[in-house]
Amino acid sequence: MKLAPDLSPAQADRLQERAKSLGLQPEELARAAVADLLTTPEDELRAAAEIVLQKNAEP
Repeated sequence: MKLAPDLSPAQADRLQERAKSLGLQPEELARAAVADLLTTPEDELRAAAEIVLQKNAEP
């Protein structure tokens, strides 16, 4: 399955920087992040999602 997430320029920059620091392509890092997300227990996933949503709502 192919996905095309809509990242802000700042998010795209951070993804590129983090991937580079790990010696990965941004696509590889994103794929690993999704794989990790899909193996996270439901309770942890819900708590993490709430934190992300709160952070994204901040100005």
